[in-house]
Amino acid sequence: MSAITLRLPDHLEQQLSEEARLSGQPRSQLLREALETLLSQRREERAQAALRLAAEALASDAEACAEARELAADFLLAENESLAGAEAPTNTTSAEPWWR
Repeated sequence: MSAITLRLPDHLEQQLSEEARLSGQPRSQLLREALETLLSQRREERAQAALRLAAEALASDAEACAEARELAADFLLAENESLAGAEAPTNTTSAEPWWR
């Protein structure tokens, strides 16, 4: 494991020490957890930004939009057929859907 020297403002060092005391964890463990959280959050933000850019690119492509609408219509039809089958009464005494 590598070692890093880190300079902290006094108020941040005091907060870190207080949290270490309250949690019973070493300061180094708290800093590792904080860094892991920050790096994970930044990766997630970058992934979200990439998805947003891809969605915007697709939305500006008329051909891609038309294809997406066709796929959505196909899925809607299949979904409605599945729901209709699930709602069919399993016995002849009740016309209510099976989940009620």
